[in-house]
Amino acid sequence: MKNIRDFEKTTRPVRVIQFGEGGFLRGFVDWMLQKMNEQGIFDGSVAVVQPIEKGMCDLLTSQNCLYTHIIRGAEGMEKTIVDVISHCVKPYEDFDAYLALAENPDARFIVSNTTEAGIEFRADDKMTDTPPESFPAKLTLLLKRRFELGLGGFILLPCELIDRNGDNLKKTVLQYAELWALGEDFVHWINTENVFCNTLVDRINTGYPKDEVLDLGYEDQMVNTSEFFHLWVIETEYDLEKELPFSAAGLNVIVTKDALERYRTRKVRILNGAHTSMVPYALLSGLDTVKSCMDDEKMSAYLRACLFEEIIPSMDMTREELLDYAESVLVRFSNPYIKHYLAAISLNSVSKFRVRVLPSILQYREKFGKNPKHLLFSFAKLIAFYKLGTPDDSPAVMEYMKTASIAEILANKEYWGLDLSDLTEEVASYADPSIR
Repeated sequence: MKNIRDFEKTTRPVRVIQFGEGGFLRGFVDWMLQKMNEQGIFDGSVAVVQPIEKGMCDLLTSQNCLYTHIIRGAEGMEKTIVDVISHCVKPYEDFDAYLALAENPDARFIVSNTTEAGIEFRADDKMTDTPPESFPAKLTLLLKRRFELGLGGFILLPCELIDRNGDNLKKTVLQYAELWALGEDFVHWINTENVFCNTLVDRINTGYPKDEVLDLGYEDQMVNTSEFFHLWVIETEYDLEKELPFSAAGLNVIVTKDALERYRTRKVRILNGAHTSMVPYALLSGLDTVKSCMDDEKMSAYLRACLFEEIIPSMDMTREELLDYAESVLVRFSNPYIKHYLAAISLNSVSKFRVRVLPSILQYREKFGKNPKHLLFSFAKLIAFYKLGTPDDSPAVMEYMKTASIAEILANKEYWGLDLSDLTEEVASYADPSIR
């Protein structure tokens, strides 16, 4: 059978340095670059950096860095052969080749997705390490080489799912600059020649469909799949569209000077909040995927009640905008091609509940002078899940949640940021008598 590496590949200048070769970046950023290239409004390729020692770059390289991206949903199916990746670089095997990326004057953008824990400062990383362990330390050495060559800076677009990811990445780079005594001129160059953007990304990428047989007509071990929905909110004062014409390509990318927090709140409260308010209840009810919840009449009705009767009314955005987004979320949850396992979503549910659901409870109570009954029911199911279900959290959290009373749990300021003892009676009323 023909292999995808045998397909023709267009050669373009490397304009993007990408930390990460996983399914998300390939099905989000690289797919967008492909769309702009195909429309003739961008002319660039990507050099992929494998940020950890073991990864998928060897497999990607064996296919001449070509792969198929398949988008599926109720809207239909779209298949694209993506050829934007020029080559891969593995710093743990060839650190000189990694630093050489800084020598390319065409390189203008840096994107990354190194997980939420990727943007961290590690004081034991040394300037002489080849490479240092953390992503920001690796990045600092690349920026140092760029500075020493007298070349211009980069536009940095981190995709890690942490709040104000660009600000945090810049802060960490400057910490390494101080630790390694790189000098005031370098710090000035970082501050004036580089643009660190805060971003919010939203697309469900489901990677290689291992449990399916795809008839592509050729072999491709790096097939990537996703839903149709995609949203990238980029917060920056810089006129980014003049260099990356997302809007002209018809992509759902919003470049804003100050509104990222609004979009983040919408996503966290509605999409993530819907997941977290439903998952413990669903798992205790014997369901296993988000799609199975949507197909279950009782669970679907419960989810809709959480969303439309309590989460959305608690929020301070236009109702039309919130309703449109919520309906799109429900369509995404119902996508028959996406197997989003509840067990995976349930990881670290206590911390997720604090960020994703508790703000809706507090804001609803402040706004309407009463408690949201469905979200408090979800609180009771969260506690029951840790006592009776199969939670996946730190040993300390799991032990505490299993042994503490409902009153003790709700009074725990460390977990919730405040004492929630006043919710005890109502939460307990929704709980199984055996765990009160």
